Amino acid sequence: MNIPDKMTAMVLEKKGERLKEKEVPVPDINSDQVLIKIKACGVCHTDLHIVDQELTKPKLPLIPGHEIVGIVMRVGDNVKKFKINDRVGVPWLGYTCGHCRYCKRGQENLCENALFTGYTIDGGYAGYTAANQNYCFNIPKEFKDAEAAPLLCAGLIGYRTYRMAGEKVENLGIYGFGAAAHIIAQIAVHQGKKVHAFTRPGDTKAQDFARKLGAVWAGDSTQSPPEKLDAALIFAPVGSLIPAALKESDKGAKIVSGGIHMSNIPSFPYRLLWEERVICSVANLTRTDGEEFLKIAPEVPVKTEITKLPLNKANEALDKLRAGQIEGAFVLTMPKD
Repeated sequence: MNIPDKMTAMVLEKKGERLKEKEVPVPDINSDQVLIKIKACGVCHTDLHIVDQELTKPKLPLIPGHEIVGIVMRVGDNVKKFKINDRVGVPWLGYTCGHCRYCKRGQENLCENALFTGYTIDGGYAGYTAANQNYCFNIPKEFKDAEAAPLLCAGLIGYRTYRMAGEKVENLGIYGFGAAAHIIAQIAVHQGKKVHAFTRPGDTKAQDFARKLGAVWAGDSTQSPPEKLDAALIFAPVGSLIPAALKESDKGAKIVSGGIHMSNIPSFPYRLLWEERVICSVANLTRTDGEEFLKIAPEVPVKTEITKLPLNKANEALDKLRAGQIEGAFVLTMPKD
């Protein structure tokens, strides 16, 4: 297997800087890891939070990216799950310890010693990456490389957010109609739920996109839907959307924040929370979430809306994501050999 010594990567060297295109060594692997030749890597809002210093503890220098699709090129001595030439996906959750109190009670997403792809370990804005076999997934054959990339975070975290909303949901609100929302809306519609999509004011393009995916109503976040919501998923990192969603919710509704970062939540009157409404957040994912979601996605079937850019345009993708200039998701593709 012809594996080079060096690879191209987009690297965050210092806090507050833009990514730099660099030649760096292809990573070594340990006995539990696989070396993956990356075919595509999605650009996630979490990457933006890292670059914009809203997530404050990245390893530096850092190769971002945690929506990775690629081909296994080398396997460690203990690897049994994958073989050379398998196509795999690498998500945000890169390692858990298995022995802390959270791992022991089945909450590995809250592991006290977790490592995160593209944050505390190097990620996928590069030609190759090393990943622990136990935290990689087989990619369904129905999805091409670039189409599959957004499934690895927008899809997985979106699915956990959706699942936490509960079973007794007829009218579902989705605030922030980007990468995660456009995937989860398709699943919700497939499962017979009425989706109400909320966008930033004036974003009629995103509203049209939501209707195209089956939303029964789409408007901006200052408007009221035609029916009260049984649950709301918040994908935009805007704290004021929490009381806005509560205002539009019915008794017993659950408001689930799916992001890793959010601006401050303003105070609101208790009457908005009363009648057993619940606010909660989502942290990371479990491997069970991933397995369930990647089984459901081809059954729907989920269609990811993507815009492909070459690896060296990573900064451009982040700039456009910051400005909200995207329908669906950006995906970086790697240079051909």
